[in-house]
Amino acid sequence: MICRLGLADGGEPYIVPLSFGYSGGAIYLHSALDGKKISMINRNPRCCFEIDQCGKVTRTEPPCAWGIEYRSVIGFGKVRIIEDSEEKKRGLNCIMSHYGGETQQFSEENIRNVCIIRIDIESMTGKKSN
Repeated sequence: MICRLGLADGGEPYIVPLSFGYSGGAIYLHSALDGKKISMINRNPRCCFEIDQCGKVTRTEPPCAWGIEYRSVIGFGKVRIIEDSEEKKRGLNCIMSHYGGETQQFSEENIRNVCIIRIDIESMTGKKSN
């Protein structure tokens, strides 16, 4: 349900959870117009991301052998802030679709007041429990 975006500014790492959608080899993220992540993206477009889905805990003996059902993806890419209104609308609808929403018509005011971030994925790997 959440994409964790990892950014770096000099030697300082930063990770932030965000709502997302995936389409055509890219991840779209919803954000406020300014803040720490926006400043970091403007200075360094390199990023990593992580998305996971967790299920039930498997309890066995001994307790050190417990496990959890999961699926996860970790990837790397370049992140950019979308300026084009039409691409912002596509990004917002991609996010809406991911969470089960219908395609929406957004006003120009809505589009001006939101930041859509796009990760162009360069590589990613996945893993799941057995």
